[in-house]
Amino acid sequence: MSNYQEVLFQAQSLTPEEQIRLIEDLSSLIRQQVTMTPKQKHSILELRGLGKEIWNGIDAQEYVNQERDSWNG
Repeated sequence: MSNYQEVLFQAQSLTPEEQIRLIEDLSSLIRQQVTMTPKQKHSILELRGLGKEIWNGIDAQEYVNQERDSWNG
């Protein structure tokens, strides 16, 4: 039997009031762990090259020329 199953089995033997208290204590414990865990920071450089495959076979200057032409109607 896993630890989780053992704890669940033991929790089932508690009174409803004790089960509620257990849930509250577990929630508090988890909340503390989540708020104490530093979030990993990301760098904008991680996005470098993302989506570059959509530009395969497209001439950059030709694309810019077409965009500029579209501005003039």
